[in-house]
Amino acid sequence: MDDKESLRVGAAVKRRRRALQLTLAVVAQRSGLSVPFLSQVENERARPSDRSLQLVAAALETTAAELLAAAEAARTVDVVRSDEELWDMPPGVRPLVRGRHQLQALECTGEQDAGREFLHRNDELLYVADGAAEVEAEGRAYRLERGDTLYLSGGVRHRWRATAPGTRLVFVSVADHIEAAEA
Repeated sequence: MDDKESLRVGAAVKRRRRALQLTLAVVAQRSGLSVPFLSQVENERARPSDRSLQLVAAALETTAAELLAAAEAARTVDVVRSDEELWDMPPGVRPLVRGRHQLQALECTGEQDAGREFLHRNDELLYVADGAAEVEAEGRAYRLERGDTLYLSGGVRHRWRATAPGTRLVFVSVADHIEAAEA
């Protein structure tokens, strides 16, 4: 991680503060730091020292390590290489996005436990990059071929199976840790 990426801790601080529904004034009071300084940190105009980050973390009921981990996940541009192993996944499943974000994406190659049923809290899009697949959802079977997409609303039970050799499916979804709201 280069120096510019390390500055992204401000976005993590802001997200955490908002999640707790705290004002900058409350965080300033709890941490002993000034409102203008905290505002600069949140807007990536100031870099907190290790001690300041620890004070902010305590005020936000977390740790500096957690804020730094969230900052790592907050990168705005990230390339995931095709040969990169991000975390332990079943054979044929590859994450396309690093870390915890609002958007999640997986690439599945070949046959994956065809009998397994999935139910996600939020919306999902399935794209057939290669081959063909059959998806069961809402009591109906949908046959999909290369280039086809299928949209599933959150809460729809579904299962899928590859119907051609070399099938590659891309799943894109709103992350389960995000509460998607209706527009």
